[in-house]
Amino acid sequence: MRAIIILFVCCFSMIGFSQNDSVFSEANTLYNNGKYAEAIDKYESILDSDQHSAELYFNLGNANYKLNNIAPSIYYYEKALLLEPNDKDIQNNLAFAQNMTIDAIEIVPKVGFSRIINNIVNTFNTDTWARIAIGGVLLFVVIFLAYHFSYTSSKKRIAFVTSIISLFIGCFSVVMAFQKDSLDRKDNPGIVFSQETRVKTDPNSASEEVFRLHEGTKVQVIETYEDWKKIKLSDNSIGWIPSEDIKLLKIF
Repeated sequence: MRAIIILFVCCFSMIGFSQNDSVFSEANTLYNNGKYAEAIDKYESILDSDQHSAELYFNLGNANYKLNNIAPSIYYYEKALLLEPNDKDIQNNLAFAQNMTIDAIEIVPKVGFSRIINNIVNTFNTDTWARIAIGGVLLFVVIFLAYHFSYTSSKKRIAFVTSIISLFIGCFSVVMAFQKDSLDRKDNPGIVFSQETRVKTDPNSASEEVFRLHEGTKVQVIETYEDWKKIKLSDNSIGWIPSEDIKLLKIF
């Protein structure tokens, strides 16, 4: 009975993928014919069925860009970049869309030791660091056994040094994996969708306004309180904006 249920689920999934492929082709045709709003509707109908891909988000970004929809175009390009971070076409189109934004916010670069550590941590993702750690520990075990069963002093020295290096790589990679995971958890970007939003000192409408942001600006969400989100900009400015004025990028 369970096998039959699984078979039905697989069949319905295949039908769903087939239908989405058809809708995606229709949307592409509409886009190529200059019917960008209709293409967007088709693309979004695929998202409604919980099908996500970098290509889909990229095309949504393109269609919105053609209609000068600043925030949606940046939002969808950023979503595509999350799935394909090294794609040059996505990066280039995102840069074009960002040129339409009003806010010019400087990026405060990391300096010194903090920058070095940050660059090392971001060399690989969490899974890759974890695999390196496992490989390092396994290599340590194998070489240590070779050291234990070696009879010549020269082989013992080589095996001992190599095993220590392997153990160090394994332990270092474990630390990097936890650090990368911590950074990823703190990374909570969002795009401002309101044409203009007033950033407040506290999470209430009666508090003092510190500055204003406009659609398409990318922010980091560092805290949520009721219907407000505390945001941080790339120049380290901080404030509160209504939750409805922003869309988070990592929610799929």
